[in-house]
Amino acid sequence: MPAVPDLSESERPTMTRSAWRDVPPLQVRRFAALALEEVPVLAQDILREIRAEYPGLPVVLDDSGEPMALVGIRRALEGFVQQLAAADRPRYHPEVFQEFGRGEGLEGRSLDSLQAIYRLGVKLAWRRLAEIGQQTEIPPPAMYELAESGFEYLDGLVDQSVRGYAEAAARQAGERLRLQRKLMESLLSERRPEPQANSVLGADGGLDERAARVGWALPERVAVGVLLRPAREAVAPAVGEGVLLDMEAEQPRMVVPDPDAAGRPELLRRAMTGWSGAIGPPVALADAAKSLRWAQAAIGLMQRGLLPAGEVLHCTEHTEALVLLQPEELIEDLTRRCLAPLEHCGPAHGRRLAQTLLAWLETRGGAPEVATRLGVHPQTVRYRLRQIRELWGDEIDDPDRRFELELVLRARRLRGELGRP
Repeated sequence: MPAVPDLSESERPTMTRSAWRDVPPLQVRRFAALALEEVPVLAQDILREIRAEYPGLPVVLDDSGEPMALVGIRRALEGFVQQLAAADRPRYHPEVFQEFGRGEGLEGRSLDSLQAIYRLGVKLAWRRLAEIGQQTEIPPPAMYELAESGFEYLDGLVDQSVRGYAEAAARQAGERLRLQRKLMESLLSERRPEPQANSVLGADGGLDERAARVGWALPERVAVGVLLRPAREAVAPAVGEGVLLDMEAEQPRMVVPDPDAAGRPELLRRAMTGWSGAIGPPVALADAAKSLRWAQAAIGLMQRGLLPAGEVLHCTEHTEALVLLQPEELIEDLTRRCLAPLEHCGPAHGRRLAQTLLAWLETRGGAPEVATRLGVHPQTVRYRLRQIRELWGDEIDDPDRRFELELVLRARRLRGELGRP
Protein backbone atom coordinates (compact mmCIF):
# COMPACT_ATOMS: atom_id res chain seq x y z
CA MET A 1 0.00 0.00 0.00
CA PRO A 2 1.38 3.47 -0.91
CA ALA A 3 2.69 5.36 2.08
CA VAL A 4 0.83 8.37 3.44
CA PRO A 5 3.25 11.26 4.12
CA ASP A 6 3.32 12.61 7.67
CA LEU A 7 3.07 16.35 7.14
CA SER A 8 2.97 19.25 9.51
CA GLU A 9 -0.04 21.54 9.51
CA SER A 10 1.86 24.15 7.44
CA GLU A 11 2.31 21.54 4.70
CA ARG A 12 -1.38 20.63 4.50
CA PRO A 13 -3.09 20.53 1.08
CA THR A 14 -3.26 23.83 -0.79
CA MET A 15 -6.30 22.66 -2.79
CA THR A 16 -8.61 23.51 0.15
CA ARG A 17 -9.32 26.99 1.36
CA SER A 18 -10.30 26.66 5.04
CA ALA A 19 -12.39 23.74 6.26
CA TRP A 20 -10.02 21.01 5.20
CA ARG A 21 -7.08 22.85 6.81
CA ASP A 22 -8.93 22.82 10.08
CA VAL A 23 -9.11 19.02 10.12
CA PRO A 24 -6.49 17.67 12.54
CA PRO A 25 -3.49 16.03 10.81
CA LEU A 26 -4.17 12.70 12.52
CA GLN A 27 -7.68 12.56 11.07
CA VAL A 28 -6.38 13.40 7.60
CA ARG A 29 -3.75 10.66 7.81
CA ARG A 30 -6.31 8.13 9.02
CA PHE A 31 -8.75 9.12 6.23
CA ALA A 32 -6.03 8.80 3.57
CA ALA A 33 -4.80 5.45 4.93
CA LEU A 34 -8.30 3.94 4.94
CA ALA A 35 -9.00 5.32 1.46
CA LEU A 36 -5.76 3.85 0.06
CA GLU A 37 -6.63 0.47 1.59
CA GLU A 38 -9.98 0.62 -0.19
CA VAL A 39 -8.53 1.54 -3.59
CA PRO A 40 -8.06 -1.99 -5.05
CA VAL A 41 -11.56 -3.14 -4.12
CA LEU A 42 -13.11 0.23 -4.95
CA ALA A 43 -11.48 0.21 -8.39
CA GLN A 44 -12.92 -3.25 -9.09
CA ASP A 45 -16.38 -2.14 -7.93
CA ILE A 46 -16.26 0.99 -10.09
CA LEU A 47 -15.17 -0.98 -13.18
CA ARG A 48 -17.94 -3.52 -12.61
CA GLU A 49 -20.57 -0.75 -12.37
CA ILE A 50 -19.21 0.95 -15.49
CA ARG A 51 -19.36 -2.30 -17.48
CA ALA A 52 -22.92 -2.89 -16.32
CA GLU A 53 -23.89 0.62 -17.41
CA TYR A 54 -21.86 0.46 -20.66
CA PRO A 55 -21.83 -3.20 -21.76
CA GLY A 56 -20.21 -2.38 -25.10
CA LEU A 57 -17.10 -0.93 -23.47
CA PRO A 58 -14.07 -2.67 -25.09
CA VAL A 59 -11.66 -4.51 -22.78
CA VAL A 60 -8.07 -3.50 -23.52
CA LEU A 61 -5.30 -5.29 -21.61
CA ASP A 62 -1.91 -3.86 -20.72
CA ASP A 63 1.39 -5.74 -21.04
CA SER A 64 0.72 -7.64 -17.82
CA GLY A 65 -2.71 -8.78 -18.99
CA GLU A 66 -4.59 -6.47 -16.61
CA PRO A 67 -7.45 -4.34 -18.00
CA MET A 68 -6.17 -0.85 -18.73
CA ALA A 69 -9.43 0.62 -17.45
CA LEU A 70 -8.84 -1.00 -14.05
CA VAL A 71 -5.26 0.28 -13.99
CA GLY A 72 -6.45 3.79 -14.82
CA ILE A 73 -9.16 3.81 -12.15
CA ARG A 74 -6.77 2.51 -9.51
CA ARG A 75 -4.05 5.03 -10.35
CA ALA A 76 -6.54 7.89 -10.46
CA LEU A 77 -7.86 7.01 -6.99
CA GLU A 78 -4.39 6.62 -5.53
CA GLY A 79 -3.27 9.90 -7.06
CA PHE A 80 -6.24 11.78 -5.69
CA VAL A 81 -5.87 10.41 -2.15
CA GLN A 82 -2.13 11.07 -2.12
CA GLN A 83 -2.81 14.60 -3.29
CA LEU A 84 -4.95 15.16 -0.22
CA ALA A 85 -2.00 14.54 2.07
CA ALA A 86 0.88 15.97 0.01
CA ALA A 87 0.38 19.58 -0.98
CA ASP A 88 3.92 19.88 -2.38
CA ARG A 89 3.28 17.14 -4.99
CA PRO A 90 1.97 18.11 -8.45
CA ARG A 91 -1.54 17.24 -9.46
CA TYR A 92 -1.35 13.61 -10.62
CA HIS A 93 -3.10 12.86 -13.90
CA PRO A 94 -2.23 9.32 -15.02
CA GLU A 95 -1.03 9.11 -18.62
CA VAL A 96 -3.24 6.07 -19.06
CA PHE A 97 -6.12 8.52 -19.46
CA GLN A 98 -4.35 9.95 -22.51
CA GLU A 99 -4.42 6.43 -23.89
CA PHE A 100 -8.17 6.24 -23.27
CA GLY A 101 -8.60 9.43 -25.30
CA ARG A 102 -6.40 8.08 -28.08
CA GLY A 103 -8.47 4.91 -28.18
CA GLU A 104 -11.70 6.87 -28.62
CA GLY A 105 -10.12 8.91 -31.40
CA LEU A 106 -8.71 5.90 -33.24
CA GLU A 107 -12.08 4.13 -33.03
CA GLY A 108 -13.83 7.15 -34.48
CA ARG A 109 -15.94 7.81 -31.39
CA SER A 110 -16.53 11.10 -29.61
CA LEU A 111 -15.41 11.82 -26.05
CA ASP A 112 -18.98 12.16 -24.79
CA SER A 113 -19.33 8.54 -23.66
CA LEU A 114 -15.85 8.56 -22.10
CA GLN A 115 -16.64 11.65 -20.05
CA ALA A 116 -19.93 10.09 -18.94
CA ILE A 117 -17.98 7.05 -17.74
CA TYR A 118 -15.60 9.32 -15.82
CA ARG A 119 -18.51 11.08 -14.12
CA LEU A 120 -20.01 7.73 -13.14
CA GLY A 121 -16.67 6.67 -11.67
CA VAL A 122 -16.39 9.88 -9.64
CA LYS A 123 -19.93 9.45 -8.32
CA LEU A 124 -19.21 5.88 -7.19
CA ALA A 125 -15.85 6.86 -5.67
CA TRP A 126 -17.42 9.74 -3.81
CA ARG A 127 -19.94 7.44 -2.15
CA ARG A 128 -17.15 5.37 -0.60
CA LEU A 129 -15.04 8.39 0.34
CA ALA A 130 -18.08 9.91 2.05
CA GLU A 131 -18.47 6.71 4.09
CA ILE A 132 -14.80 6.87 5.08
CA GLY A 133 -15.29 10.54 5.96
CA GLN A 134 -18.09 9.63 8.36
CA GLN A 135 -16.02 6.79 9.78
CA THR A 136 -13.11 9.11 10.50
CA GLU A 137 -15.44 11.95 11.64
CA ILE A 138 -14.31 14.45 8.99
CA PRO A 139 -16.57 17.54 9.36
CA PRO A 140 -19.14 18.03 6.56
CA PRO A 141 -17.68 21.38 5.37
CA ALA A 142 -14.32 19.68 4.82
CA MET A 143 -16.00 16.87 2.90
CA TYR A 144 -17.76 19.42 0.70
CA GLU A 145 -14.38 20.89 -0.18
CA LEU A 146 -13.09 17.39 -0.77
CA ALA A 147 -15.93 16.80 -3.26
CA GLU A 148 -15.07 20.06 -5.04
CA SER A 149 -11.42 19.10 -5.35
CA GLY A 150 -12.54 15.70 -6.67
CA PHE A 151 -14.33 17.33 -9.58
CA GLU A 152 -11.29 19.51 -10.24
CA TYR A 153 -9.22 16.35 -10.33
CA LEU A 154 -11.73 14.86 -12.78
CA ASP A 155 -11.25 17.89 -15.03
CA GLY A 156 -7.53 17.10 -15.11
CA LEU A 157 -8.21 13.52 -16.17
CA VAL A 158 -10.55 14.73 -18.89
CA ASP A 159 -7.85 17.14 -20.08
CA GLN A 160 -5.48 14.19 -20.43
CA SER A 161 -8.05 12.28 -22.47
CA VAL A 162 -8.70 15.31 -24.68
CA ARG A 163 -4.96 15.58 -25.31
CA GLY A 164 -4.76 11.92 -26.28
CA TYR A 165 -7.85 12.29 -28.45
CA ALA A 166 -6.32 15.26 -30.27
CA GLU A 167 -3.06 13.39 -30.81
CA ALA A 168 -4.96 10.44 -32.29
CA ALA A 169 -6.96 12.75 -34.55
CA ALA A 170 -3.77 14.44 -35.77
CA ARG A 171 -2.10 11.08 -36.32
CA GLN A 172 -5.11 9.81 -38.28
CA ALA A 173 -5.24 12.98 -40.35
CA GLY A 174 -1.55 12.66 -41.15
CA GLU A 175 -1.94 9.01 -42.10
CA ARG A 176 -4.93 9.80 -44.29
CA LEU A 177 -2.96 12.52 -46.07
CA ARG A 178 -0.10 10.09 -46.66
CA LEU A 179 -2.47 7.49 -48.10
CA GLN A 180 -4.20 10.15 -50.17
CA ARG A 181 -0.88 11.26 -51.66
CA LYS A 182 -0.09 7.62 -52.50
CA LEU A 183 -3.45 7.33 -54.20
CA MET A 184 -2.82 10.50 -56.21
CA GLU A 185 0.61 9.23 -57.22
CA SER A 186 -1.03 6.10 -58.61
CA LEU A 187 -3.71 8.10 -60.40
CA LEU A 188 -1.26 10.54 -61.98
CA SER A 189 1.39 7.99 -62.89
CA GLU A 190 2.24 7.69 -66.57
CA ARG A 191 2.28 3.90 -66.19
CA ARG A 192 -0.55 2.18 -67.93
CA PRO A 193 -2.54 -0.55 -66.17
CA GLU A 194 -2.07 -4.11 -67.33
CA PRO A 195 -4.63 -5.33 -69.89
CA GLN A 196 -7.92 -6.36 -68.28
CA ALA A 197 -6.70 -5.06 -64.92
CA ASN A 198 -8.83 -2.76 -62.83
CA SER A 199 -6.05 -1.11 -60.88
CA VAL A 200 -2.62 0.39 -61.20
CA LEU A 201 -0.36 -1.64 -58.95
CA GLY A 202 1.79 0.10 -56.39
CA ALA A 203 4.18 -0.82 -53.61
CA ASP A 204 1.45 -1.01 -51.01
CA GLY A 205 -1.56 -2.11 -53.01
CA GLY A 206 -3.48 -1.39 -56.17
CA LEU A 207 -5.53 1.66 -57.02
CA ASP A 208 -8.74 0.04 -55.77
CA GLU A 209 -7.12 -0.77 -52.42
CA ARG A 210 -5.59 2.68 -51.99
CA ALA A 211 -8.90 4.35 -52.81
CA ALA A 212 -10.70 2.14 -50.29
CA ARG A 213 -8.24 3.10 -47.55
CA VAL A 214 -9.21 6.76 -47.81
CA GLY A 215 -12.87 6.06 -48.54
CA TRP A 216 -12.68 7.42 -52.11
CA ALA A 217 -15.13 5.94 -54.60
CA LEU A 218 -13.41 5.46 -57.97
CA PRO A 219 -15.18 7.71 -60.52
CA GLU A 220 -15.42 7.11 -64.26
CA ARG A 221 -14.00 10.53 -65.19
CA VAL A 222 -11.71 13.02 -63.47
CA ALA A 223 -10.10 16.38 -64.07
CA VAL A 224 -6.72 17.25 -62.55
CA GLY A 225 -5.90 20.72 -61.29
CA VAL A 226 -2.61 22.44 -60.50
CA LEU A 227 -2.55 25.49 -58.22
CA LEU A 228 -0.14 28.37 -57.77
CA ARG A 229 0.39 29.45 -54.18
CA PRO A 230 -0.72 33.03 -53.43
CA ALA A 231 1.91 35.61 -52.46
CA ARG A 232 0.37 35.66 -48.99
CA GLU A 233 -0.11 32.57 -46.90
CA ALA A 234 -3.58 31.15 -47.56
CA VAL A 235 -5.64 28.33 -46.14
CA ALA A 236 -6.22 25.29 -48.30
CA PRO A 237 -9.25 25.78 -50.56
CA ALA A 238 -12.41 24.11 -49.29
CA VAL A 239 -12.85 21.97 -52.40
CA GLY A 240 -15.50 19.75 -50.85
CA GLU A 241 -15.83 16.07 -50.13
CA GLY A 242 -14.54 13.71 -52.77
CA VAL A 243 -11.91 16.04 -54.26
CA LEU A 244 -8.38 14.79 -53.57
CA LEU A 245 -6.06 17.66 -52.62
CA ASP A 246 -2.30 17.53 -52.07
CA MET A 247 -1.07 20.77 -50.51
CA GLU A 248 2.42 19.38 -49.80
CA ALA A 249 3.60 19.67 -53.41
CA GLU A 250 5.39 22.86 -54.51
CA GLN A 251 2.45 23.45 -56.82
CA PRO A 252 -0.58 21.92 -55.04
CA ARG A 253 -2.55 19.38 -57.06
CA MET A 254 -6.12 18.18 -56.93
CA VAL A 255 -8.09 15.40 -58.55
CA VAL A 256 -11.72 16.29 -59.17
CA PRO A 257 -14.05 13.29 -59.57
CA ASP A 258 -16.95 13.59 -62.03
CA PRO A 259 -15.99 17.21 -62.89
CA ASP A 260 -19.13 17.77 -64.98
CA ALA A 261 -21.51 16.68 -62.19
CA ALA A 262 -24.27 19.12 -61.32
CA GLY A 263 -23.01 21.88 -59.05
CA ARG A 264 -19.37 20.79 -59.14
CA PRO A 265 -18.02 23.68 -61.34
CA GLU A 266 -19.76 26.30 -59.21
CA LEU A 267 -18.51 24.72 -55.97
CA LEU A 268 -14.92 24.74 -57.26
CA ARG A 269 -15.25 28.32 -58.44
CA ARG A 270 -16.28 29.49 -54.96
CA ALA A 271 -13.67 27.31 -53.24
CA MET A 272 -10.85 28.68 -55.40
CA THR A 273 -11.45 32.34 -54.59
CA GLY A 274 -8.04 33.94 -54.00
CA TRP A 275 -6.15 31.12 -55.75
CA SER A 276 -4.85 30.84 -59.29
CA GLY A 277 -4.11 27.77 -61.34
CA ALA A 278 -5.55 25.54 -64.01
CA ILE A 279 -7.85 22.52 -64.23
CA GLY A 280 -7.17 20.07 -67.02
CA PRO A 281 -9.85 18.62 -69.30
CA PRO A 282 -12.13 15.84 -68.05
CA VAL A 283 -10.71 12.42 -68.97
CA ALA A 284 -11.27 8.77 -68.16
CA LEU A 285 -9.85 7.76 -64.78
CA ALA A 286 -7.02 5.80 -66.42
CA ASP A 287 -5.98 8.94 -68.35
CA ALA A 288 -5.65 11.25 -65.33
CA ALA A 289 -1.99 11.92 -66.20
CA LYS A 290 -3.11 13.49 -69.50
CA SER A 291 -5.36 15.95 -67.70
CA LEU A 292 -2.42 16.80 -65.42
CA ARG A 293 -0.16 17.50 -68.41
CA TRP A 294 -2.63 19.99 -69.88
CA ALA A 295 -3.05 21.72 -66.51
CA GLN A 296 0.73 22.02 -66.18
CA ALA A 297 0.93 23.38 -69.72
CA ALA A 298 -1.64 26.03 -68.83
CA ILE A 299 0.32 26.95 -65.71
CA GLY A 300 3.42 27.42 -67.87
CA LEU A 301 1.54 29.80 -70.18
CA MET A 302 0.14 31.69 -67.20
CA GLN A 303 3.63 32.19 -65.81
CA ARG A 304 4.75 33.54 -69.19
CA GLY A 305 1.85 35.99 -69.25
CA LEU A 306 0.15 34.24 -72.18
CA LEU A 307 -2.92 33.18 -70.19
CA PRO A 308 -4.79 35.25 -67.55
CA ALA A 309 -3.44 34.96 -64.02
CA GLY A 310 -5.19 35.48 -60.70
CA GLU A 311 -7.89 32.85 -61.21
CA VAL A 312 -8.28 29.13 -61.73
CA LEU A 313 -8.69 28.51 -65.46
CA HIS A 314 -10.37 25.57 -67.12
CA CYS A 315 -8.25 24.25 -69.96
CA THR A 316 -11.34 23.47 -72.01
CA GLU A 317 -12.02 27.23 -72.19
CA HIS A 318 -8.53 27.99 -73.54
CA THR A 319 -8.06 25.22 -76.07
CA GLU A 320 -6.79 27.53 -78.83
CA ALA A 321 -4.00 28.95 -76.70
CA LEU A 322 -2.98 25.53 -75.38
CA VAL A 323 -2.94 23.95 -78.84
CA LEU A 324 -1.17 26.80 -80.62
CA LEU A 325 1.26 28.02 -77.95
CA GLN A 326 2.27 24.82 -76.19
CA PRO A 327 4.25 23.12 -79.05
CA GLU A 328 6.41 26.25 -79.23
CA GLU A 329 9.29 24.89 -81.33
CA LEU A 330 7.00 23.43 -84.00
CA ILE A 331 4.90 26.61 -84.25
CA GLU A 332 8.04 28.77 -84.47
CA ASP A 333 9.44 26.64 -87.29
CA LEU A 334 6.13 26.75 -89.18
CA THR A 335 5.93 30.52 -88.60
CA ARG A 336 9.37 31.08 -90.15
CA ARG A 337 8.45 29.08 -93.24
CA CYS A 338 4.93 30.45 -93.71
CA LEU A 339 5.74 34.12 -93.09
CA ALA A 340 9.05 34.20 -94.94
CA PRO A 341 7.57 36.54 -97.63
CA LEU A 342 7.19 39.26 -94.96
CA GLU A 343 10.87 39.33 -94.04
CA HIS A 344 11.68 42.18 -96.44
CA CYS A 345 8.64 44.32 -95.69
CA GLY A 346 9.92 46.03 -92.54
CA PRO A 347 8.51 45.41 -89.05
CA ALA A 348 5.61 47.88 -89.08
CA HIS A 349 4.45 47.22 -92.65
CA GLY A 350 4.90 43.46 -92.23
CA ARG A 351 2.76 43.55 -89.06
CA ARG A 352 -0.05 45.43 -90.88
CA LEU A 353 0.01 42.93 -93.75
CA ALA A 354 -0.11 40.05 -91.25
CA GLN A 355 -3.14 41.61 -89.53
CA THR A 356 -4.91 42.01 -92.84
CA LEU A 357 -4.06 38.49 -93.97
CA LEU A 358 -5.43 36.97 -90.73
CA ALA A 359 -8.64 39.04 -90.94
CA TRP A 360 -9.11 37.90 -94.56
CA LEU A 361 -8.50 34.25 -93.68
CA GLU A 362 -10.95 34.40 -90.75
CA THR A 363 -13.75 36.23 -92.57
CA ARG A 364 -13.29 34.67 -96.02
CA GLY A 365 -14.93 37.90 -97.17
CA GLY A 366 -14.10 40.82 -99.39
CA ALA A 367 -12.47 44.13 -98.65
CA PRO A 368 -15.51 45.69 -96.88
CA GLU A 369 -15.77 42.84 -94.37
CA VAL A 370 -12.04 42.86 -93.69
CA ALA A 371 -12.02 46.65 -93.38
CA THR A 372 -14.85 46.51 -90.83
CA ARG A 373 -12.92 44.02 -88.71
CA LEU A 374 -9.69 46.05 -88.86
CA GLY A 375 -11.32 49.46 -88.57
CA VAL A 376 -9.63 50.83 -91.69
CA HIS A 377 -10.82 52.04 -95.11
CA PRO A 378 -11.76 49.33 -97.66
CA GLN A 379 -9.38 50.86 -100.18
CA THR A 380 -6.52 50.33 -97.69
CA VAL A 381 -7.51 46.68 -97.45
CA ARG A 382 -7.60 46.26 -101.24
CA TYR A 383 -4.11 47.70 -101.47
CA ARG A 384 -2.79 45.35 -98.80
CA LEU A 385 -4.52 42.30 -100.33
CA ARG A 386 -2.86 43.03 -103.67
CA GLN A 387 0.52 43.10 -101.89
CA ILE A 388 -0.26 39.83 -100.11
CA ARG A 389 -1.10 38.14 -103.42
CA GLU A 390 2.14 39.45 -104.91
CA LEU A 391 4.15 38.11 -101.95
CA TRP A 392 2.60 34.62 -101.78
CA GLY A 393 1.51 34.19 -105.38
CA ASP A 394 -0.73 31.24 -106.19
CA GLU A 395 0.11 29.61 -102.85
CA ILE A 396 -2.40 31.92 -101.20
CA ASP A 397 -5.18 29.98 -102.91
CA ASP A 398 -3.97 26.59 -101.65
CA PRO A 399 -6.27 25.38 -98.77
CA ASP A 400 -3.41 23.70 -96.89
CA ARG A 401 -1.23 26.81 -97.08
CA ARG A 402 -4.10 29.03 -95.95
CA PHE A 403 -4.72 26.70 -92.99
CA GLU A 404 -1.03 26.90 -91.97
CA LEU A 405 -1.04 30.66 -92.31
CA GLU A 406 -4.10 31.00 -90.10
CA LEU A 407 -2.51 28.76 -87.47
CA VAL A 408 0.71 30.73 -87.22
CA LEU A 409 -1.03 34.10 -87.36
CA ARG A 410 -3.46 33.10 -84.59
CA ALA A 411 -0.48 31.98 -82.51
CA ARG A 412 1.22 35.35 -83.05
CA ARG A 413 -1.97 37.15 -82.03
CA LEU A 414 -2.23 35.06 -78.87
CA ARG A 415 1.34 36.06 -78.02
CA GLY A 416 0.48 39.72 -78.61
CA GLU A 417 2.86 40.01 -81.58
CA LEU A 418 0.40 41.40 -84.13
CA GLY A 419 -0.29 44.59 -82.23
CA ARG A 420 -3.15 46.95 -83.13
CA PRO A 421 -4.44 47.23 -86.72
